[in-house]
Amino acid sequence: MSRMLEEIRQQPEALARTLAGELRRVERFRRLMEKKRPRLVVLVARGTSDNAALFGRYLLEITTGIPVSLAAPSITTLYEAPLDYRGALVVAISQSGESTDTNLVLERARESGAVTLGITNEARSSLARIAEHVFLVRAGREKSVAATKTYTGQLLTMYLLAYALGGGVRIAELERVPEAVDAALELEPEIDDLSSRYRFMRNAVVVGRGLNYANAFEFALKLMETCYVVAERFSSADFLHGPIALVEQGFPVFAFAAPGKAWSSMNEMLAKLRGLRAEIVSITDPGNRDAEACSTKIIRLPKRAREILTPIPYIVPAQMFAACLAAQKGLDPDRPRTLSKVTRTL
Repeated sequence: MSRMLEEIRQQPEALARTLAGELRRVERFRRLMEKKRPRLVVLVARGTSDNAALFGRYLLEITTGIPVSLAAPSITTLYEAPLDYRGALVVAISQSGESTDTNLVLERARESGAVTLGITNEARSSLARIAEHVFLVRAGREKSVAATKTYTGQLLTMYLLAYALGGGVRIAELERVPEAVDAALELEPEIDDLSSRYRFMRNAVVVGRGLNYANAFEFALKLMETCYVVAERFSSADFLHGPIALVEQGFPVFAFAAPGKAWSSMNEMLAKLRGLRAEIVSITDPGNRDAEACSTKIIRLPKRAREILTPIPYIVPAQMFAACLAAQKGLDPDRPRTLSKVTRTL
């Protein structure tokens, strides 16, 4: 069994540990933000952490009403352009805390007047030293190159940040997330069996919308780095604006089909794909029976959740699928070719 799969299974405990360990720190940060509410939030990250930041943008804007920007590190590292961060909260997200460009952006932002927050799995990292405030992802050391438990931990910290900024996030609901993930892990035998169908898959599309748009990026990344599948990722809206032309009979499309405000757009896209006779695998839950009519295969989570709480449990079947598919292909997801756990770029 791969370390990746082992670490996927560790997520309920890692999430519960993060929530319990960070609540006091989050409450202190919440009191600070009540006194000095930021006019803007800027998120900076790379790789899987950047996908967590993409989720954070949706969550924070939806729940707090504060505009959120995703930083382009090259503006600082390559072009050395000075930015005015006065009145802004700049949040750097990094599993290792040693991402060179992410840290440099945070350092420059602090120098130019921003309140800075670091989110990392490593308490003794460079990021933790640079940031004024730190939220720790208490996932334990992640040994597989493919990030899984640190990604869901970062999503959880985005909920905690939304709470600290006065968003409509309830801690009592977050306390039930580890249970939802534990239930999702029960799907492993079903997903392992399903993955055998895609052993020879070379190309795919992953689609999400709204709060699960970031999961489309993360699932596609996992397919690329662990299974060497060329996986494109889209929102359902963007997909209908052109890329759907690449779909032909039997072309694999993976969809995050959560019930809620994004479902109407996803349903429209899935219906068109069904007409094109695409191979559609939808991840959904008992609250969305309509997904079956538009899908070739269904991965149905055991527990129903409000749309705002779906991203963490919904990514778990996708993570397991990537790990199982890598095994089907005879690949080692823990050591993808040409990759290392910490990547330093400028």
